[in-house]
Amino acid sequence: MSAVSAASVADATHGRARRAAPDYQKAWFSAPAVVLIAAVFVIPLVIVALQSLYREGFTIAGYEQILGSTLFWRILRTTLEITLEASLLSLLLGYPLAYYIAQLDRTPRAIAMILVLLPFWTSILVKSFAFIVILGEQGIIKTMLRQFLSLELGTSLVFNRIGVMVGMVHFLIPFCVFPILNNLLAQPPELRRAALIMGASRRQVFFRVTFLLSLPAIVASAIMTVVLSIGVFVTPALLGGRRDMMVANLIDYYTREALDWTMAAALAVMLLLISGALIWVLSRVDSIDRH
Repeated sequence: MSAVSAASVADATHGRARRAAPDYQKAWFSAPAVVLIAAVFVIPLVIVALQSLYREGFTIAGYEQILGSTLFWRILRTTLEITLEASLLSLLLGYPLAYYIAQLDRTPRAIAMILVLLPFWTSILVKSFAFIVILGEQGIIKTMLRQFLSLELGTSLVFNRIGVMVGMVHFLIPFCVFPILNNLLAQPPELRRAALIMGASRRQVFFRVTFLLSLPAIVASAIMTVVLSIGVFVTPALLGGRRDMMVANLIDYYTREALDWTMAAALAVMLLLISGALIWVLSRVDSIDRH
């Protein structure tokens, strides 16, 4: 019996070791991704952080100059305004579109998803130049309004905040549609049917079931749009005016024109910290909603 027991214990130990082996091996599969992230993200980030503290020796003069600059605080306010406005508009336009696509049959839904993906097929630089042509004084929109409605817009649609919003929302909408669409398609239809059977109206079903269940996807979309829009550079540079300058444009100025790499690096670090703070706030909102 002792020999049999010893053999059983050995087999059980060997079985546990074999079951544990795949978990250990999975860590090796993630090694290339870890190396890639370190090479293209962590190491350059450390270099930028060190550069922000170096100007003929160790110094924090760059940060002091930024925090004491009225220009920086004005541009930071503009950056946050554009970021929040573009994210909110993208969500307001993206959610109804995702909800509509979720109601379609399989084939029309696939076609609609391809149409939503179309903005990804064109460079943001090319799209910005295209919007200059479309929204300009002699562009398609104003020309059609003059010819068919005899309406003359007194407000310019480009080289101001309107042009920036149009370009950024066009770029951000797919990042809102697909997370929300995935959430809507994953929701059990039995919940909505049960609510209807219990006497709820379609409006109540939407707000009390569908919308509440989609809140995590809304927060995820908000995080992505905020991260993408806070560091945008091309759209405000081409479609915006002088009052629509963002922090990324200020970094470009110090990099290419002023040639002050310390200031540019300090601004980049501060922009990263601000992005992280916004992500943390949105993540906290998501955690509160889940509880």
